[in-house]
Amino acid sequence: MTLDVRGSTGLGCGTMATSRGAATAQSATLDTRRTGKGAFMVMEAVMTVVGRVVALWRYPVKSMAAEELHAADVSWHGLAGDRRWAFIRDGQVRSGFPWLTIREQPELAHYRPRFAEPDRPNASLTLVRTPSGDELDVADPALATELGPGVRVIKQDRGVFDTMPLSLLSTQALGGLGRLVGADLAAARFRPNLLVDACGRDFPEDAWVGRVLRLGGLRMRVDQRDKRCVMVTIDPVTLRRDPVILRAIARERDARLGVYGSTVEPGRVTVGDPVEVEPEPG
Repeated sequence: MTLDVRGSTGLGCGTMATSRGAATAQSATLDTRRTGKGAFMVMEAVMTVVGRVVALWRYPVKSMAAEELHAADVSWHGLAGDRRWAFIRDGQVRSGFPWLTIREQPELAHYRPRFAEPDRPNASLTLVRTPSGDELDVADPALATELGPGVRVIKQDRGVFDTMPLSLLSTQALGGLGRLVGADLAAARFRPNLLVDACGRDFPEDAWVGRVLRLGGLRMRVDQRDKRCVMVTIDPVTLRRDPVILRAIARERDARLGVYGSTVEPGRVTVGDPVEVEPEPG
């Protein structure tokens, strides 16, 4: 594959990235009809470069602080180690949304989880540094007690996701919203997995809904726009609330900012990888 590297993002926005060769499992959008025994047609796929990956985050414990990554393996269940642990509020076991989150307890943003074995996140011990500086196993009853009466922790190997296992936001969407509210906004407020510096206008990810993106070795389908809630009003550093942000998203963006997606083909994503939109089928 060849990429034109001109442009402000380090990639030629709108550049056509061409992949040519015998169709394989790595070129899932290509026609793989045989032309003879044991042979495949030589096909060509043309993809549009729309930006590059500029940041990656995973959240070992739902609603606690993020772990910023240089690279991540992505499976059918999202980034390795992402949101595998969560705390449940007292009396909410039968609720459709039992999770203890920043909405109810903004201080959760100052609890910092990490993996004792970062290269094996799904099998690693998960440790949490509390705002007071103590470091506890996520499953230590003392941590649940600190978070509130009757709070308990659970682990789900497939992840505890509100909607879908992957979330993506563009720097252009951040800038566009910032202009609407008259403030510089940090991506951390919106808790994405993937931050993309994209091409063109504000909110470019809206146009990717229904399409498949390639980000490094990952193929991701963009399934829907991300409907936002009161969590985005909370600054994860100061913990101050600013309702103007959610009001602007509701008024100007139909309450949506960024996109949700799911894995089409697992793979590894690295900061700096190009983001390509695959051609539409047919």
